[in-house]
Amino acid sequence: SMAAAEAAARKRRPKGHFAAGRAKRPRGGGRQLEAGMRGILITCNMNERKCVGEAYSLLGEYGDLLYGPEQFSDHEERLSGSEREEDEDDVEAALKKEVGQIRASTEQNLRRFQSVESGANNVVFIRTQGIEPEDLVHHILKDMHATKKKKTRVILRMLPISGTCKAFMEDMKKYTETFFEPWFKAPNKGTFQIVYKARNNSHMSREEVIKELAGIVGSLNPENKVDLNNPQYTIVVEIIKTVCCLSVVRDYVLFRKYNLQEVVKSNKDDKQQNMSSLTEEQNSKVVKPEAEGEQKSSEEVKLENK
Repeated sequence: SMAAAEAAARKRRPKGHFAAGRAKRPRGGGRQLEAGMRGILITCNMNERKCVGEAYSLLGEYGDLLYGPEQFSDHEERLSGSEREEDEDDVEAALKKEVGQIRASTEQNLRRFQSVESGANNVVFIRTQGIEPEDLVHHILKDMHATKKKKTRVILRMLPISGTCKAFMEDMKKYTETFFEPWFKAPNKGTFQIVYKARNNSHMSREEVIKELAGIVGSLNPENKVDLNNPQYTIVVEIIKTVCCLSVVRDYVLFRKYNLQEVVKSNKDDKQQNMSSLTEEQNSKVVKPEAEGEQKSSEEVKLENK
């Protein structure tokens, strides 16, 4: 009977087929931010899909300028061409197509810029291949700071991430001992600050992370000194769930904490903001060096300390 057939069809259908729905599938085709990736962490306000679009377009533009256009192989054209020429045995054709698709998806993974699921709201992560995220992002900000041309609407901050590890103190200590060397290992040295932000993670202590990482920088060269007003280097620590994202960036103060909206504002604002933020920083930060970065209200800090 009809009803029996429907019931049987329902049985065959995998459990939760409709409940899960297609909509919940993470953008980036199931790829997620994980330790070992490099890339660019981008914050936005609400509209993540538009943010990904803006990111691809901005990174594509500057990526082509700095590294030349991206090379894609033409195996897809070759494949469809060969299928048209000869009426192959179906099985062979299907096999060939499958190989082509596997190759295409591998290639997709090797693209210069690839959006992956970040694990936090209002955060987009673009994984990079074969380029230096720090150089690229610095170049973009330098250009925008000079031209004052607003190029994005929804992207707020764009932070290069040139290293990732697991967000546990032991992993982070071990990882940064090597990671920090190019900037801070004698004879290299510089003034520095550490900015810290954690999302969807409650097991790390901001104070502990800052203390440990500053200690490691000091052990690489005792001449590395903290400077909270205008450091040569800013160590960016962005933790999402169990992944710790790291980079060491220049011109963090000049480029407005790497905020694409702020960096294009006029130079008149530049001078005023520098003045007011300097006095604020002198008042607040001398007392509390670890209140760095996107500052928490004192209530939040008190709560965390409890």
